[in-house]
Amino acid sequence: MNVIQKVEHWGDAHHAKWLDVVRIVLGLIIFSKGISLISDTGAQQEILINNNIFGFSGVMASVAIHIVAFAHLVGGILITIGLVTRFAVVIQIPILICAIVFVNISNGFSALNSELWLSLIVLCLLVLFWIIGSGPFSVDHQIKKK
Repeated sequence: MNVIQKVEHWGDAHHAKWLDVVRIVLGLIIFSKGISLISDTGAQQEILINNNIFGFSGVMASVAIHIVAFAHLVGGILITIGLVTRFAVVIQIPILICAIVFVNISNGFSALNSELWLSLIVLCLLVLFWIIGSGPFSVDHQIKKK
């Protein structure tokens, strides 16, 4: 067994049931962030253009925001129901790292920046669920049982 298989096996064997509630809440938070991105693309587009992040123009920024919103919507649902959880989490991790590094720079790294703290907590939880997997109350677990 290689290292990834050992980590997956350890995560599957040592998963507390209360962590499934945390996984569901995490998925709902990510899904709601996707909805908020779709409903107000102008503010995020302005941040990307004004701070010259990745050199985006108006159209490129809009496309990037819609791709991120789609990833949050689909990933949030997958994490919530526990279907291909590790894959959904791996897709979310680079998005959160970019949000922490680039978007929160425009708001300033301060202890009072609640968006930064939420992003850091969500990133830590994503790494946790990447390691331990989806848990006993998930679609993945039901598929494995059959």
